[in-house]
Amino acid sequence: MASSSAGKSEAISPTELRDIVNAQLRLLIDQRNLEGAKALLVPVKAVDVAEAIGSLPEAMQLVAFRLLPRGKAVEVYEYCSTDVQEGLIQDFQDQDILDIVDSMAPDDRASLFDELPPQMVRRILAQLTPEERQATSQLLGYQPETAGRLMTPEYISLGEGLTVAEAGERMRELARDREVSDHIYVTDTQQTLTGVLSLRELLLADPSQTLQEVMNREVIYARTDTDQEKAAQRIQRYDLTALPIVDREGTLVGVMTIDDAMDVLQLEATEDIYTMGAVRSEGKSYFQANLLSVTRKRIPWLAVLLLTNTLTIFLMSNFEEILDEVVALAFFTPLLIDTGGNVGAQSSTVVIRALSTDELKHRKPLWVILRESLAGGLLGILLGVAVIALAYGLMGQLQVGLTVGISLLCISIIAATTGAGLPFLFSAMGFDPALMSAPFITTVVDILGIFIYLSIATVLIDLG
Repeated sequence: MASSSAGKSEAISPTELRDIVNAQLRLLIDQRNLEGAKALLVPVKAVDVAEAIGSLPEAMQLVAFRLLPRGKAVEVYEYCSTDVQEGLIQDFQDQDILDIVDSMAPDDRASLFDELPPQMVRRILAQLTPEERQATSQLLGYQPETAGRLMTPEYISLGEGLTVAEAGERMRELARDREVSDHIYVTDTQQTLTGVLSLRELLLADPSQTLQEVMNREVIYARTDTDQEKAAQRIQRYDLTALPIVDREGTLVGVMTIDDAMDVLQLEATEDIYTMGAVRSEGKSYFQANLLSVTRKRIPWLAVLLLTNTLTIFLMSNFEEILDEVVALAFFTPLLIDTGGNVGAQSSTVVIRALSTDELKHRKPLWVILRESLAGGLLGILLGVAVIALAYGLMGQLQVGLTVGISLLCISIIAATTGAGLPFLFSAMGFDPALMSAPFITTVVDILGIFIYLSIATVLIDLG
């Protein structure tokens, strides 16, 4: 009897489906089969269409985008990467630009305007409807990378004096053109935020009760000048779908949504990784940045490392006598330098990440540094024992093995302590802890490591 699964095709994963769409779209456009390309794109989700368009050569991107119906085109455009958005808008006619931009959510429109040339922004703003222009100008008035710049003014707020029945009627009127409609933000007559109510809570409440009676007064919110990363972390911490944003007087002015929060957290994590690697690319993805700009940003750290190596050579020249007598010491120099750099980079990475996520909010810096120092000591002991056995087994030189082993222990402790302590120091000085990057740790540990190694060798090894 044939298997029941016979004849059935294997399920296609979303990744495989995306790759198929990307390949077929390019082929259809290349063959000038625009009707086929349009039929291919219609059932595909907007985010996948945006990725498919982004994978095309620049000359094909506009062709593919123009195949989309207007409603879907707006949604797809919002999902496109910044460089694709810029490339498309440069090729649009004025009416095309107006149709797309006027239909975008105000917060997405403000993010786009941040990337466009100022003269183009002024031209587009002048053609928007008065309402959309006011909403966009309001967001652009806040500082970049703040909750105010990222919020959307398209939310539902109702007066606390309305009954549940009246609120339901009002919700039906407003929900059609509001981005956030699963929560109701309750305000007083001065538009001050006083409470919040979920749609479920509204449906279950007594229709005769007022919103003031059924609302939750413990509202989690952020101010317009709150850093966007802190606001996003608040959404993550309290499992919110949206975070109300108020001004200094407590007036509700907007809402930060969970999709924006996810984008911010991803952006900030990427930025920290770039910074720790001393390859920070401000404003754009590293691979979207100009090659000369990327090179210019990486040169300073490489110059520091070059200077470090010069100092290391100077240090080693002062210990020339012992290096001449015991050549085997030079064999272990790369091992010590690399171990110190790696241990320090590991400690700095975990501390910097914990600082950025507030994981260490309730921990004292001294406790964290001491813990990492002990971890470095344990690593040093394990590595040191292994090196002592290796040096004695292969070379028969116990003194060299002891020198390298003890040096590894000292260097591991110093590297772990430095890697854990410097992020706290930078943070206390008001700098981004991520600036204390791996090259910085390597610079410090290389110099100290070589000095400690050769100093211990001078003490332990008898040159007589």
